[in-house]
Amino acid sequence: MVKKKMIAMLLAGGQGSRLGVLTADMAKPAVSFGGKYRIIDFPLSNCVNSGVDTVGVLTQYRPLQLNAHIGIGIPWDLDKRVGGVSILPPYEKTGDTGFYSGTANAIYQNLEFIERYNPDYVLILSGDHIYKMDYEEMLAYHQRMGADVTLASMPVPWEEASRFGVVITDEDKRITAFQEKPKEPKSNLASMGIYIFNWKLLHDALVTLKDVPGCDFGKHVIPYCFEQNKKLYTYEFTGYWKDVGTLSSYWQANMELVDLVPEFNLYEEFWKIYTETNTMTPEYMAPTAKAERAIICGGSEIFGTVSHSVIGSNVQIGEGSVIEDSIIMEGVRIGKNVRMKKAIVADNTVIGDGTVIGEGEYAPSHLDTRVYNSELATIAANSRIPGGVSIGLNTAISGATEESDYPNGRLEDGGYIIKAGEKA
Repeated sequence: MVKKKMIAMLLAGGQGSRLGVLTADMAKPAVSFGGKYRIIDFPLSNCVNSGVDTVGVLTQYRPLQLNAHIGIGIPWDLDKRVGGVSILPPYEKTGDTGFYSGTANAIYQNLEFIERYNPDYVLILSGDHIYKMDYEEMLAYHQRMGADVTLASMPVPWEEASRFGVVITDEDKRITAFQEKPKEPKSNLASMGIYIFNWKLLHDALVTLKDVPGCDFGKHVIPYCFEQNKKLYTYEFTGYWKDVGTLSSYWQANMELVDLVPEFNLYEEFWKIYTETNTMTPEYMAPTAKAERAIICGGSEIFGTVSHSVIGSNVQIGEGSVIEDSIIMEGVRIGKNVRMKKAIVADNTVIGDGTVIGEGEYAPSHLDTRVYNSELATIAANSRIPGGVSIGLNTAISGATEESDYPNGRLEDGGYIIKAGEKA
């Protein structure tokens, strides 16, 4: 096997439980973003644009759609005989269940894959962040500093620092301490979950820590490197980076795409975001259609009004319908005279005529206040909403619902309907 300078290991097996019903049937990296993309397209495209041509994608939770999306890597020019993209699911080995029990454990279970390429460096990535980064620049910094480990970081508001691993550095950017989600952070410089390791050090660390339950980079591997007196540096990132791990952050990141001057630009020629795309017809705007500050993807047919929203491919929006501040994913069918505001509607959902979604007053969720804590109405993939019903704020729906599921024709604010196994 040809030796590689640096290969990437992309962790894409997360459940994404804080996205609620959106990830009931798929891993978070497979969730749509920006109309035509999926979240995993961003780190994969970063690899290609950075010249990293060997990527192992580690999957675990509900991998079917993610695997189908990546395929053999053609959209990212990763369909190579040597290197390219490889899907790395857990597998059963003698004496264990095979499941990945932590981020570092997942890499440990795929040491054989890395050894095939005997790289000088290993790039560790997360599959669920939205950003553009040149990993070659990060590697050049790693080499220039003589680092054993380089960790990408960026400043976050102090009130949010406890959600992240944070680094404390000296004036030369060498890391002197690392805190994993501290209650009282000593820094607001947050880890982005992007690491470059010298391969020998990573190999030794993973083998040494192989029996640690739930072995994790932030909790175990980074502290181990400190104990071994290794040189750890931070690579401070100044561009756009968004952890879309909650419904609010996911919705906000999509809405930022339709700002008058988007902070995150999807249209740059020199740093394209690639994705799997099926050949489809152009979008159609009927004489009755109106659109303002919206992304509308190919194959969609718009007969109503769309404002400040992201509309995926092959969506139909009926005459008289008004869609505001919403994310509508691929293949959704919206009937006539529907009113919708601040909603997230996942793939292939059908919404009947005259339905009202996202009107009412905020109320705490009856399902899970940790997940559902905003005004958003969230509807899972393949759901069906009968015509003429009303759905309030901070609500969740999954499955093929019927009029009888809506007392007095309404799902109250904070309410939910989960009909497992009854998809449209």
